[in-house]
Amino acid sequence: MKNGILCHASAESRSHDDLSDHEVQLRRAQVIIPNAGLLHQYVNLYFDAHNPMLSKIRNQNENICVLCINREILFEPNVVITDKNAACDFVRFYKSPDGLENLDLDKIFARFWLNRDNPFEEDDHKRIKCAEVLVPDRIPPGFIISAIVCNESVRSRSQQAGFQLDVRVEPGLFF
Repeated sequence: MKNGILCHASAESRSHDDLSDHEVQLRRAQVIIPNAGLLHQYVNLYFDAHNPMLSKIRNQNENICVLCINREILFEPNVVITDKNAACDFVRFYKSPDGLENLDLDKIFARFWLNRDNPFEEDDHKRIKCAEVLVPDRIPPGFIISAIVCNESVRSRSQQAGFQLDVRVEPGLFF
C-alpha cells in the first residue's frame, strides 16, 4: 500500500509472491504497445475480476484479494485500453478513455465464457473477457479504494496485516 501497484518490470526487483503463469509472462514480455513501450512497463488491470485468470488461480483464494481501483485512473496520462488480453493475437490498443467505446461489454461482464459447442468462440470470449486497462509504471496508492475477498477469515487476516481500506466479502466473485 505504500508503493501502490507496480508494473511487472518494477516488481521484478522486489521480493513478492508472483501468482502469474511464467509462460504467459514470457509472452507478455515480448509485447510492444504501439507508440508507448513494453507491456511489462505497464500495470495491467482487468475490467472484470471474475475472469479466466482468477479461475486459473482458484487454489489461491485464501491468499489473495481483488483490489478495486478508482475509475478515474482511466483519465490519467498515457493510459491504454485493450479490447482483449494484451498478449493475444489481434488485440487492439486504444488511448483511454476513448477506447472504452470499442469494448464488447456484454462479453467482458458476462458471468461465464464457456461454449462447449464452439471452442473457437469460447477461446475468443476468454480473450475478450480479459480486456485490460494498462497504466504506465505504477498505480499510486490513492487510486486503490477497497478490496474484495472470498471469506471472513481472509478479511480478518487482511485487516490484521494492516490493510486500512474497506474489505468486502464476496464469495461469488471467486471460483
